[in-house]
Amino acid sequence: MVDKIGGVNPLRPNVTMNVNNSQNQGESEFSKVLSEALKSVNDQQKNVEKLTDDFAMGKVSNIHELIVEAEKASISLRLTVEVRNRIVEAYREIMRMQF
Repeated sequence: MVDKIGGVNPLRPNVTMNVNNSQNQGESEFSKVLSEALKSVNDQQKNVEKLTDDFAMGKVSNIHELIVEAEKASISLRLTVEVRNRIVEAYREIMRMQF
């Protein structure tokens, strides 16, 4: 027969707490990095919108700056979408694993 799995070692109760704390800290760092990256992409998109509006109103006469900034924002957005696609694919692959 299969023996029952024992609980946490009563002599070392902090062990599981330390593991959980470091895991939560890792999750918060990852979410912080992810949030900052998404905010940066969003800021680039907003900047391009502002430059486009300014160009349309005649406030900006340098179209080269607008084109360069628009291309940077486009590349950042494409990179973000590709990273998201890879994360989703990795998640799906993990879900397909059999334990």
